[in-house]
Amino acid sequence: MILAEDSTLLREGLVRLLAEEGHEVTAAVGDAASLLHQVAARPPDIAVVDIRMPPTHTDEGLRAALEIRRRHPRVGVLVLSQHLERHYAAQLLAPGTERVGYLLKDRVAQVEEFLDALARVHEGGTALDPEVVRQLVVRSAHSDPLARLTSRELSVLEALAQGHTNAAVAQQLHLSLSTVEKSLNAVFDKLDLPRASGYNRRILAVLRYLGS
Repeated sequence: MILAEDSTLLREGLVRLLAEEGHEVTAAVGDAASLLHQVAARPPDIAVVDIRMPPTHTDEGLRAALEIRRRHPRVGVLVLSQHLERHYAAQLLAPGTERVGYLLKDRVAQVEEFLDALARVHEGGTALDPEVVRQLVVRSAHSDPLARLTSRELSVLEALAQGHTNAAVAQQLHLSLSTVEKSLNAVFDKLDLPRASGYNRRILAVLRYLGS
């Protein structure tokens, strides 16, 4: 695993935390250029990336994350930041939802949430903060097919887009599994999305649409 975080205290704290949990951190860097160099030299399973890093402290980390997704598709990318950049988030998800995550630092309430997100990305899944998903689904009601969804269908879609399984969505929203499945079928029909042959394909179709 490679960690890119410009705050020395946070970077060192995360390195210790990850080591205690059995993760090998092969490099911990403080800028995007070093991140890209390390990934190219020794591609990790996952790169944990902050958004705002030197020299301008604007979007270097996200642009580096997009470059990693383009050049090294087998490397999982987990963005961990205080900031939500909707445009870049959509680009990050555009190639597909496998091995990608976007968490907001201030909203990670428990260490277990961070570790769970890492595990999901490592296993080829998705880990998105609910606020990231909400920002991606905000559109004008006049032109957005999402306006056709009921509140329950939208809630199910948002939970699914975070990377949860159908069973986890049912538990989170206090619904039966059959209700979740029916709601998802309605979502795909209303969004004119094909009933894909695999779970990941369905999420990919939804998130590609939301990020378009």
